[in-house]
Amino acid sequence: MQTILGSGGIIAIELAKALTVYTNNIRLVSRNPKKVNENDILMQADLLNQNAIENAVEGSSVVYVTIGFPYNSKEWKEKWPKFMRYVIQACAAYNCKLVFFDNIYMYDVNHLNGMTEETLINPPSKKGSVRVEIVKMIMEAIENGSLTALIARCADYYGPGIERNGMLREMVFKPFATGKKANWLSSVNYKHSLTYTPDAGKATALLGNTDDAYNQAWHLPTASNPLTGKEWIETIAQHMNVKPRYQVASKFIVRIMGLFMPVMREMPEMMYQYDRDYIFNSSKFENRFNYKPTSYINGIKEIIKIDFS
Repeated sequence: MQTILGSGGIIAIELAKALTVYTNNIRLVSRNPKKVNENDILMQADLLNQNAIENAVEGSSVVYVTIGFPYNSKEWKEKWPKFMRYVIQACAAYNCKLVFFDNIYMYDVNHLNGMTEETLINPPSKKGSVRVEIVKMIMEAIENGSLTALIARCADYYGPGIERNGMLREMVFKPFATGKKANWLSSVNYKHSLTYTPDAGKATALLGNTDDAYNQAWHLPTASNPLTGKEWIETIAQHMNVKPRYQVASKFIVRIMGLFMPVMREMPEMMYQYDRDYIFNSSKFENRFNYKPTSYINGIKEIIKIDFS
């Protein structure tokens, strides 16, 4: 049995698809789980409840954490450490391996140009501080011998699937599809890596089913030579047969937008990712597993074919 805690999001969906290569016993756990594969086992649970987490973990050989809490610093601080503490305790009690799907929020703001698994940890945001806290919990449990776990880390992501599939969809694909201008944050002149969600799902499943991949962090496969914001906009426009019209939102404008759109209130502290080159290196994974990430052009074409044709 392999269990996904926080099913329903795009990463969890891609992971569930990919796990069928390794097992026919996949348990999907969330408040409202829905089948991805015909034989999936569904478990409805409040994943902030310790007993519910224990029930979800029991009987699993591998547990994947792909849950997403509301994009709010206060909620993250309240919910993530509590949730992770329960998960670590349950995995230790039932001798389950843990795979934690992570982001790059904990990396130092001055070391985003060529991020590797060894990049300096120095979070520049409240959300990044929360990620550091929960990663420390995992690593301490590994070090004291109570847990076998790995951390699978991706850049910002993009991919097919209409709902909950990243900022690129919201900022570029959807506006172009409705005849509007694309949006970008801070500046369109910097390179920005994006991880293709089907690659992320396949790679996370592969890591979870590779014994010697545990007790370390991995960057999930992400195409090299990322596009600048302007190049992302122009390339997507070209393949959608629209004009590459766009507008750039400064931090001041985003703060004003936050007065009317709650989600935008959370963006100013994260805009440092768009005012410098943001380049994600996944050569450790690619070399270990001989894996070639999906090219940006092919990823863009697939999204348009599946979701916007």
